[in-house]
Amino acid sequence: DALAQRGRMFTRYYSSPLCSPSRAMLLTGLDNHRTGVSTIQEVIPAEHIGKTGYSLRFEPGVTTIAERLKARGYRTYMTGKWHLGHGPGDLPGDHGFDRSFILDASGADNWEQKSYMPYYKTAPWFEDGRPASLPKDFYSSRFLVDQMVDYLETGSADQPFFAYIGFQAVHIPVQAPAEFTRKYADTYRQGWAAMRTARWQRAQAMGLIPQGAPLADPPKGLREWDSLSAQEQALFARHMAINAGMIEAMDHHVGRLIAHLKRTGQYHNTVFVFTSDNGPEPSNPMAGSRTMDLWTRANGYSVSADNWGEKGTYGFIGPEFANAAASPGAMFKFYASEGGLHVPMIMAGPGIAPARPSAAMTTVSDIAPTLLALAGGTASADAFDGASLVPLLSGDSDTVRPAEVPVGFEVSGNAALFKGAYKLVRNLKPYGDGRWRLFDIASDPGETRDLSKAEPARFAELMADYRAYAKRNGVLEMPEGYDSTQQIGINTLKKMAAHYWWMLAGLGLLLVALLYGVVRWVRGRRRARPA
Repeated sequence: DALAQRGRMFTRYYSSPLCSPSRAMLLTGLDNHRTGVSTIQEVIPAEHIGKTGYSLRFEPGVTTIAERLKARGYRTYMTGKWHLGHGPGDLPGDHGFDRSFILDASGADNWEQKSYMPYYKTAPWFEDGRPASLPKDFYSSRFLVDQMVDYLETGSADQPFFAYIGFQAVHIPVQAPAEFTRKYADTYRQGWAAMRTARWQRAQAMGLIPQGAPLADPPKGLREWDSLSAQEQALFARHMAINAGMIEAMDHHVGRLIAHLKRTGQYHNTVFVFTSDNGPEPSNPMAGSRTMDLWTRANGYSVSADNWGEKGTYGFIGPEFANAAASPGAMFKFYASEGGLHVPMIMAGPGIAPARPSAAMTTVSDIAPTLLALAGGTASADAFDGASLVPLLSGDSDTVRPAEVPVGFEVSGNAALFKGAYKLVRNLKPYGDGRWRLFDIASDPGETRDLSKAEPARFAELMADYRAYAKRNGVLEMPEGYDSTQQIGINTLKKMAAHYWWMLAGLGLLLVALLYGVVRWVRGRRRARPA
């Protein structure tokens, strides 16, 4: 709130619907397909592996904002989530960062160095390019800020700095110290429908959406709060409280970083950007998964309404609360509806005068060219897909790009294209049906009225724009019947087989030995039988 009050909020800011593609766009100013990180390894189908744009690592010729600022004399630091590869040439030190302490996975435990899903055998943390171990008193948000403060203190004070922190909040498992979570014990007991409606009403009252803008129905397959048992309601209300506590814990540690910059006289000369990589996390790892249930138990996790988010908690808010958290947007992370793409963004600092929230269409690819411009740098016209926000921040313009310029997004078949007030969108299974729809996002931010048949000429125009976007960026079509949830299962089984091949081989040998023993026993019995 303090940063927003001294700077600028952006109410039409869009990211990709998934973490690593968003991070790649943030760090480069390019469309995710041009970086090489079109999607993430957990959900990529076999048909796309190794194709151009789908290497899931920064491909040759891709330049990060850290590299550009380092060339201008900046010291460059990173802590937190990376998930852009840890093979030769893939870690932050290979892409412009002087110091880094990072996690190369889609997520991990926030209290210990261990995996959060069977896809990963452990939590792969690295410091300055070498495998690293976490301290015993580790908590992710606190540690990432502590580590960044250490880097800032040991670096040369004569050089400006670029610091990037990729917090784990609020990726699953949601976990937080009890002092942050307990105050929310009663906040979510009325359930997700009440929360979604209340946030929709508050968005109208704050002027974030037009008065009377309709609210979308929940995606098909989501449960009603009253259909849950009292025990289930207590579990989800508790997990939502932990989710809120995890956000507050992150905010507290951001405050510690700001306090450090104030003590060292650097606060008023620092530009801050605060944003999210995608919409709320809908994953419910326990939904009908006996394998996941066994895995969490074997790895010391508890899914219980009695656990307040501390060590051993496996918290998740599920698709219903995720849909409520995205209100007034529709759906959630991974999907190209507003709940997946439309996220918060705040900028504050020198050159950014306090002003009312901006409703200009802005994207995650705009951050890198903005930072370069604020640092006094320039780049060639084709260096970025995004555009600098400096004209808007300085008050010279109310827009970032002309309304007739289309802006596209695509991750694993979930796609959107914006043009002026209109949005073209497609979502695949399990919560989408693969159909393209057209919405007037200015009057209908909830995406409730499909205009594809009412305005066929506009629908055809935006479809042509999307095809041009896909061709220009090398977007591959998804295999027939692609379902991200099924693909996670397939890819996880492959990974588990690779992790535990020796156990499987040993089990196979044991079965062969047992079968051999049974056969010998049967033959022996037959020979011993009297004529």
